[in-house]
Parts: sequence; structure tokens; C-alpha cells
Amino acid sequence: MTELIEPAPLTLAEQARAALGKRNLVLIGLMGAGKSAIGRMTAQALGIPFIDSDHEIERVSRMSIADLFAAYGEAEFRALETRVIKRLLRSGPRVVSTGGGAYINENTRKHIRRGGLTVWLKADLDVLWERVNKRDTRPLLKTENPRQTLENLMNARYPIYAEADLTVLSRDVKKETMVEEVLAAITAARRS
Repeated sequence: MTELIEPAPLTLAEQARAALGKRNLVLIGLMGAGKSAIGRMTAQALGIPFIDSDHEIERVSRMSIADLFAAYGEAEFRALETRVIKRLLRSGPRVVSTGGGAYINENTRKHIRRGGLTVWLKADLDVLWERVNKRDTRPLLKTENPRQTLENLMNARYPIYAEADLTVLSRDVKKETMVEEVLAAITAARRS
């Protein structure tokens, strides 16, 4: 008598990878939401490359984000950001973390939506503030009241971030837990 051997069930990462297919996974959200850290770990779990769009912008311009803002202003920075993100999304699959303002730009948002599956890492003000107030490398927070500025950015940007394909709550938990939740969201989206 022949015994049928059931194949081992796919891991969550394997299910998410299958659901993603050839698409890019694009992480959006405010500064401090965890796009780079969670993106890097998610890419590792999926077995695909990770690219941080801010690091790529710094690489091609040979300037820091802060220096780009100071030298050319936000409008010129956003134009460069759009060009870099458009180029990054031409091939895949890969995980791309974007700067906090990238998805707000309508032209960039169009390229992101066309080039991949978007995941908004949504965090509340206290979580974001705890993560960003330790460093002064955030050009948009170089204001008299940076916490209020961060809250104003939340109020302005969250309705636009809500257009993302998926939303995962970023909070004070282990990064591995966040990665599992991103993978689960990708897998669940395939089923719906």
C-alpha cells in the first residue's frame, strides 16, 4: 500500500512571497514608523533585495538628505525623490522603504502604486516622537516645536497614507513581530 505524504505547509514568509509575485513591496509612513528597519528585515524574510530610497537619493546626489533640503529646498528634493523611486520600481521584486513625504507627492504616489504593493506603517504620535526625538537629522523637524510639527505632518499626511493597499500598525513591539504582521497582511491581501 502506498502512503501519501502531505507536503509541508508553507511558512508565512513563503506564503507572502508567493502573494507578492514579481511586485515590489513599498513601505510608506511618517519618519520613525520603522520603514527602514522593518523593510530590511521583511526583505530578508522574503529572500528579496531591500532598498532605502533615502539612501539611494544620498548615493546618487552625493549629499545627505539634510544637505539637499538646505541647498535646493523641499520642492527640488521631491523632484529628485520621484525620479529615484521611479527608477527603483522598474524592476523587482524588492522591498523599498520610502521617505515620509514620498507618497504625499501625487506624481510619486502614482509611480509607487503602479510599481508595487504599498504597506503603510501607521504609528501614533507618542511612538513616532519617542523614535525621532533622539536625533536631529530630520530636516522637517528643525522647528521651534518639533513635536507639534510632527503632529501637523500626521494630520496632513495620514489621509493620503490611508490610500495604501495595506496598513500595519507600528508600535512598541519587537521588530520581528512587526515583520510577521507585514507578512501576514501581504498573505491576507492575496486571499481577499
